[in-house]
Amino acid sequence: MEPHVEAAVNAFRAGNPVCLFDAENREGETDLLFPGQCAEPATMRQLRFDCGGLLFLAIGHEVGERFSMPYLQDLHMDERLMSDYPVLRELQTDDLQYDARSAFTLSINHRDTFTGITDRDRALTTRRFAELYSELKDGDDAIEKLGNEFRTPGHIPVCREADGGLARRQGHTELAVGLARLSGMTPVVIGAEMLQPDGDLALPVEDARIWAAERGIPFLTGKELIEALGI
Repeated sequence: MEPHVEAAVNAFRAGNPVCLFDAENREGETDLLFPGQCAEPATMRQLRFDCGGLLFLAIGHEVGERFSMPYLQDLHMDERLMSDYPVLRELQTDDLQYDARSAFTLSINHRDTFTGITDRDRALTTRRFAELYSELKDGDDAIEKLGNEFRTPGHIPVCREADGGLARRQGHTELAVGLARLSGMTPVVIGAEMLQPDGDLALPVEDARIWAAERGIPFLTGKELIEALGI
C-alpha cells in the first residue's frame, strides 16, 4: 500500500477525516469524509464550515439490502405512485449530467432528535445508524429495529452504493464506502462536497489538495483508492 494511502486508512480508522476526489471526467468534486460510526457534533460542524455542499450519508449495498431501503428514483417512478401523484411523472430523473441513476435512498432522523438539523441531532442520527447496522445479528428483524429508532423523512440524506460497488459505479457513494472497506470500518460514511467560497463551483482539486495539506488531512483520488482495493 502506498504511504499516502496507508496514511488515509490510518486516519479513517482513528475517526479522522479524509479528502477524496472522484475524477475530472465525473463530477470533479472533492468530498470530506468521516466514518459514520465516529460521528460527533464536531464532525458535523467541520462538514458545515469547511465544505459547503450537501451533507450526505453513504451506505454500502449490503446495508441498504439489510434495511430494505429503496432507491428514491425507483420509488418515484413506480407506475402506481405516478398515477396517484402525476407530478412524479413530470419530475422523472432522466437527464443526469454525470450518471445513469441517482444513489439517493430515504432521508432519516433518529427518533430522539428534535428538529434533526442541529449538529447534535445529525451526529446522533449518523452514529446510531452505523452502530445499529454493526449490532445486527442473524435472525434480527432489521426493518423493525430501524423503525424503532429512526423515522423518514429526515435531515440526513442517505445515498446507497450500487450493487457491485466500484466495479460497477465509481461515484462518490461507492468511493466513500470503498474507503470504509479499505479501512476495515462499517460501510457507513458521512461526508460533504467541498465548494468554492462563493459556492458557484466545486473547489478545484489542486486547491483541495493544498487545503488538506495545510491541515494534515490525507488526500486520495478515486483512481488511487480503486487501485488500492485491487479493483
